[in-house]
Amino acid sequence: MASSTTGNLFGNLPAAPTVESSAPLAERMRPRSLAEFVGQNHLVGEGRILRRLLENSANLPSLILWGAPGTGKTTLARLLAEKSEARFVALSAVFSGVKDLRAAIAEALAAGGARLLDFTIERDGLRRG
Repeated sequence: MASSTTGNLFGNLPAAPTVESSAPLAERMRPRSLAEFVGQNHLVGEGRILRRLLENSANLPSLILWGAPGTGKTTLARLLAEKSEARFVALSAVFSGVKDLRAAIAEALAAGGARLLDFTIERDGLRRG
């Protein structure tokens, strides 16, 4: 009887950062680098504005990422924070308020003024309390 061997379908790719197997599928499939990010080439493509800012270690400007669910806003924000060595804080305005935003800012300041990238979903719904 012939023996079968199982090879690696993707060759010798570098190991991806580990994501818990219990994480939601969207989290497990999320791009881990700008090279893996699909879309928004007018912003993150080679030689484009966000890519140039990140490569030149410049401070990111204030950004509003707008779009339908599932279009990559959170993923892009996470990648920008990682590349700019900023702390990423995701808040849902539906469940969070100004108090939570202030707490995130205070925590960043307490950590030695760490750069903070605040990503608030549904900002219009941010509660005042």
